[in-house]
Amino acid sequence: MPDKNTVVVTGFGPFGEHEVNASWVAVQELAKMGLSNDVELLVCEIPVIYKDVKERVPLLWKKYDPVLVVHVGVSGIATELTLEQQAHNSGYDKPDVKLMVPSTACCISDGPDCMLSHINMSLVCEEVNQSDCCVKAVVSYNAGRYLCDFTYYTSLSQNCDCAAFIHVPPLGKPYAGNQLAQGLKIAILSMLKQVKGQGALNVLKQVQGQGS
Repeated sequence: MPDKNTVVVTGFGPFGEHEVNASWVAVQELAKMGLSNDVELLVCEIPVIYKDVKERVPLLWKKYDPVLVVHVGVSGIATELTLEQQAHNSGYDKPDVKLMVPSTACCISDGPDCMLSHINMSLVCEEVNQSDCCVKAVVSYNAGRYLCDFTYYTSLSQNCDCAAFIHVPPLGKPYAGNQLAQGLKIAILSMLKQVKGQGALNVLKQVQGQGS
């Protein structure tokens, strides 16, 4: 691997009641912190538009050849960092901010119903919760069948070994943006240890069979 590894982290633009999207605030705070000296962190805001996701996400993979891509989204029901283990291909019938939906209600025609990240989110969750960070984490297998799930599936279709998705709660419920960023940093560095160290394929067996 090159001396300096590229990690891409995305957040989402405004939608609905989330006029200020906590995911993009947290990602911007993370960009101020950085990850480590040997990691080049690139951040990107993605509009809550299906068409934009279909175009921009594969382009990020192609343009930067990252060792890890982490998408961050906001969940109105989350109270912790929610580490998503899998994404779904179908059920996308909720309109985006342009009032559009995929014509087939699917992410990728003829794709599998679900795709699992080969990153073991339970291990990431343990590391976050055992740290001295005030933010807590949980693992989820349901990313919500909206732009978050859609984005995750699109990214996993590029590379299951090094794609991840994290939901954050709305700002102040209970964490501030810089606190969320601290939790994201610990989670992403934990993911990097799996991807770069023991390798994603070595932990795949630990997550296979757990999806639904």
